[in-house]
Amino acid sequence: MDDSDSDTQQETDDYYTFLNIARNATDDEINNAYRRLSRLYHPDKHTDLQRKKEAEILFSKTKKAYEVLSDPHMRAIYDNLGSKGLETQGWEIVQRTKTPHEIREEYERLAREREERRLQQRTNPKSSVTMTVNATELFNIYDEDSDYFDLRDLVGMPHIEISGMSLSQSIEAPLTNQDTAILSGNLSSHNGNGSGALSCSLRKVTSEKGWGELEVGAGNGLSLTAKGFRNFSRGVFGNCSVLTHFSPTGLRIGTVATIANQLDKHTVGYLTWKAGLQSGMNTMIIRDTTNLHLVASLYFGIPHTYAALSYTHKMPERESKLKLTGKAGTFGVMFEYGAEKKVSKNSSLAANLSIGIPTGVQLKLKLHRASQTYATTILLCEEIMPAPIIYGTVVPLVGWLAMHKLIITPYLRKQKQTELMKQREGNKARLTEMRRQAFAAIDLMRETVRRIVDQEEAKKGLVILSAWYGQLISEEAIDEEDSKAAETMMDVTIPLQCLVKDSKLILQESSKSGLPGFYDSCPGEDKSLRVRYLFHAVTHQVTIKDDESLRIPKQSHRLDT
Repeated sequence: MDDSDSDTQQETDDYYTFLNIARNATDDEINNAYRRLSRLYHPDKHTDLQRKKEAEILFSKTKKAYEVLSDPHMRAIYDNLGSKGLETQGWEIVQRTKTPHEIREEYERLAREREERRLQQRTNPKSSVTMTVNATELFNIYDEDSDYFDLRDLVGMPHIEISGMSLSQSIEAPLTNQDTAILSGNLSSHNGNGSGALSCSLRKVTSEKGWGELEVGAGNGLSLTAKGFRNFSRGVFGNCSVLTHFSPTGLRIGTVATIANQLDKHTVGYLTWKAGLQSGMNTMIIRDTTNLHLVASLYFGIPHTYAALSYTHKMPERESKLKLTGKAGTFGVMFEYGAEKKVSKNSSLAANLSIGIPTGVQLKLKLHRASQTYATTILLCEEIMPAPIIYGTVVPLVGWLAMHKLIITPYLRKQKQTELMKQREGNKARLTEMRRQAFAAIDLMRETVRRIVDQEEAKKGLVILSAWYGQLISEEAIDEEDSKAAETMMDVTIPLQCLVKDSKLILQESSKSGLPGFYDSCPGEDKSLRVRYLFHAVTHQVTIKDDESLRIPKQSHRLDT
């Protein structure tokens, strides 16, 4: 059994249900339940080698449940953290006088140590590819009387070129929970002119309220940057960075400082000041809720001053977003609208059309997948004209509909089917083993159940006529031994009769799949338990949900004859 299977098994272990006792059971109730199951499953009671082997497995599980619940220290760990908490490395050093709250704190401390060891084996790579395409000839109107001649006019092919491209990559290497090393680099080219830079930084978390970072970079000269973040009080925080750039033209120093205030649960206000390499001041308010994301900003600086407003409408049920942005200032005016759609668990597509003066009409496409971003900006026209606006709006929409129907939907459907098949295959082996254990337990119960039934019949007590557990279907299908009934239900008449004591049967408020002789035949699905029984020679019947408690006999279960 691999690690994932063992984890699943640990998560499904419910010692209280296995012993059929309440979570607040007393020591006497735990001891009585243990003795009852021990007599049933003790290996020395069986001479057949196969039955003896099955009894050893169930007796071991009974003993484990008793050891945990009878020990106050281990029971506190189990109640707080489940069976997985009992396996945490380092529990041997925990004082047995600790309270449940202290136990949880100790578990979290040990978990942090494990996480710190795992961090040293992880990196967090991020990359982005950005491309700029000049496609203005698609919508240029040529003067037919012009003496200008181009061979492309004969074949009707407009000239489209990639005018710029940039690549960036970064890798984070956590050294400890407080220290992270970051290596990043970028290359860019625009209209034949290229540049690049490489930087390395070390970030250290100094306390719960702040961190500091030192970065060394090389590109067009050497650069040194110091950054810091500080949480001053509840809802008030800020950061600051100082850049020193040693370029061929001389030493340049720049500073950026930001102070932020949490105005309410969903709104944050920012004030940013820049000096040196750039000079200016920006104030910004961001409001983010389940259904909207609103950003309003005002910037005063050199060479431009502007005001901007951006509104994003979120549609979580459709995994989509609609965005509107307006910006106006000394540079001109810009209006942008677009949409973003999540196409898979880790991927999303976005398309935005930008209309502005003097920027013209631009179509922006972006694909974000996990930690990778691919962005393309297509310059459709340097002037504002109806044709590029219409095409820039309609073509991405039609393209998305076609791609969604022809590529994305079939791919996601196939991926889902593949994952479902893998899940079924993975569960198949586990369910087969659980089913085998359940029927082995039932086989070990038969002799005991015969004695219980004889005793109950002699005093006209409680006799279980039939009991079915799982996704219940019609009684006719059960009587006809329908194949579907065999897959989604199991006969638990013997396990329930085995739990009868003094003409009473009590089941606790938990999933019945943890009871001896039971198993979950349909994980993740709603299940029920249907019981038909005799009491005082009168037939009774009751059906309950999987996690409901049950006490029988009851007068309300009586069937009218």
